[in-house]
Amino acid sequence: QVQLVESGGALVQPGGSLRLSCLVSGFTLNYYTVGWFRQAPGKEREGVSSIRPRDGRTSFADSVKGRFTISRDNAKNTVYLQMDSLKDEDTAVYYCAARMGIPTMNPSLYHVWGQGTQVTVSS
Repeated sequence: QVQLVESGGALVQPGGSLRLSCLVSGFTLNYYTVGWFRQAPGKEREGVSSIRPRDGRTSFADSVKGRFTISRDNAKNTVYLQMDSLKDEDTAVYYCAARMGIPTMNPSLYHVWGQGTQVTVSS
């Protein structure tokens, strides 16, 4: 059974940091691209970052470049999203998802999703 489980969401002050984790099971992480997405209330789901574990190829949304980092630990079947210098506008439910193929920010191209984890940036 293919499954993704996110964790690490929390309430954090502006300028703070969080690390989200995406634990995958039921498939070999090395063969799949994993992406992070977010959805704020009243807004469409948007791509944040993605990584192809096989060669580490990554991509980032312009809004998070220089602040967010994506990494993976194939031995632990986990993909991480390190979020630094958080802003109010980063508040959203964050999801990880998987697909076969090159990294992309288009959520419609991902076919396996986690349940999401809430990130709230507020003072």
